[in-house]
Amino acid sequence: MRADKLFGLANSWQVGRRLMKKKWLVFWGLVFIAYCIAVYYYIFHWSDTSIPSSLQGSAVDPQTFMSKEQLAQSNHYSNVKNLLFFVLTPLEWLFYVSVLVFGVSRSLENWSMKKGRGLRTISYVVALSFITFLFFLPIKFYSYRLGVLYNLSTQSIASWLQDSVIDFVVDLAYLTVTALVLFWLIRRFGRKWWFYAWILTVPFTIFMMFIQPVVIDPLYNDFYQLKDKALEQKILSIAHRANIPAEHVFEVNMSEKTNTLNAYVTGIGANSRIVLWDTTLEKLSDDEILFVMAHEMGHYVKKDIYQGMGIYLAASFVGLWLVSVVLSAVLAKKNNQMGLTSHRDMSVLPFILLLISILSFIYSPIDNSFSRMQESRADRYALEMTHDPESGVSSFQKLSSFGLTQVNPPFLVKLFRYGHPTMLERLIKMDAADSK
Repeated sequence: MRADKLFGLANSWQVGRRLMKKKWLVFWGLVFIAYCIAVYYYIFHWSDTSIPSSLQGSAVDPQTFMSKEQLAQSNHYSNVKNLLFFVLTPLEWLFYVSVLVFGVSRSLENWSMKKGRGLRTISYVVALSFITFLFFLPIKFYSYRLGVLYNLSTQSIASWLQDSVIDFVVDLAYLTVTALVLFWLIRRFGRKWWFYAWILTVPFTIFMMFIQPVVIDPLYNDFYQLKDKALEQKILSIAHRANIPAEHVFEVNMSEKTNTLNAYVTGIGANSRIVLWDTTLEKLSDDEILFVMAHEMGHYVKKDIYQGMGIYLAASFVGLWLVSVVLSAVLAKKNNQMGLTSHRDMSVLPFILLLISILSFIYSPIDNSFSRMQESRADRYALEMTHDPESGVSSFQKLSSFGLTQVNPPFLVKLFRYGHPTMLERLIKMDAADSK
């Protein structure tokens, strides 16, 4: 065959691939837009978030503890945040697929191959992470400005940018270590890489939980011992009754960034901590704080951290196996649309991240359901420890008011976003206990 004919065929093939990519972009772009419209109407128009008529006027009814302005802000803010969640998730999938289909991942790999052997994977991960960071930065900034608009965030732009950079560095370090280990396992064990990767998640998860309170959390905020020593002794008294080996309660200066409230028990072993946001100290009474802390201690007593870790590891086992199966199936197809050719190629990383994101989204209702069960159990434990359902009711009301939390969110929002029972459910139980 003449060279000019070969060139013509090659050129036609390239043109055909470009047309296919354009058609792909148009098709999935239209699907994404249609999905966004459907989600918008579901959240803003089709969902009933009202309180049952039998509960109107009771302590459960937000009209009894929120102003009309707060109610309107709560509904609108929650709707926008929920919409962002349901839009961002498939947008992330679309981003990863685009990086693969349009050859960005392959180009990054070719570029990284020019670096030294020890820097190839690191160079690729840094470049991919930076592109991802820049792509999603405008949406994250919009979410931040939304919090400022509704007076939930008190954070300056400079502080927000600093936290965003810290997020980027922490995520980059995590992904770099993961990628280095992952591709070593692939080269060493071939298609059984997923099993050995899962084995390594066990010590890695425990290690991350151990260092979280003392290494990662202080990157974002200042932690110090609770200044109110009388309150600290009350909290430690409950902790000792619960056999929690705590010597101090920690306070964190979250008022520099938010008006919302929170408290938690974090870490494992010697690094476990009882933590209160200063906004919680400022806006809740001592009795309300003791109820909230008793709830958090309930998680420690019931060993929720370890149960959650066990479920996470079980889900990781299934998830990594599924990633391996799907990846092998795609690689088995020659000239697949994403340009994937081998497990060993760094360009497969976005596809692995895509699969993990999809599987995480599918699994999230199961994970949230289990978490809601733990939270309900912690609420019951707080009642048993404090015998103060009135403080339970008032603390939940204030958490809703200051956080502009939707008391009765749409069903799909609860399913995919709520690791806690809804405020409607929690207030009903607290109010029932208070009526006894």
